[in-house]
Amino acid sequence: MLLGKVIGLATAPVKHPSLDGQKLLVVQAVGNEAGDPQLAADMCGAGMGDMVLISSDGRYVRTLVGTDRTPLRWTGLGICDQGQEQGKAN
Repeated sequence: MLLGKVIGLATAPVKHPSLDGQKLLVVQAVGNEAGDPQLAADMCGAGMGDMVLISSDGRYVRTLVGTDRTPLRWTGLGICDQGQEQGKAN
């Protein structure tokens, strides 16, 4: 599992059939900002700027999309509560 920040939403006019109906998040791992962002299926209603917990549990992803043949690896499991940080003014 990784903690990451949602930096975008992915859309595609043509995609693998297992991704039909899935909201896809582009998530940058916290602490690895120089690394490549991950594409994750959204299971928690996350949006731009949210901190999310993502998992690469393959069995869960395959159950989620209903097939063993999917290119999807990551799943957004929950939105992290940022506590008082959200209320701070710059």
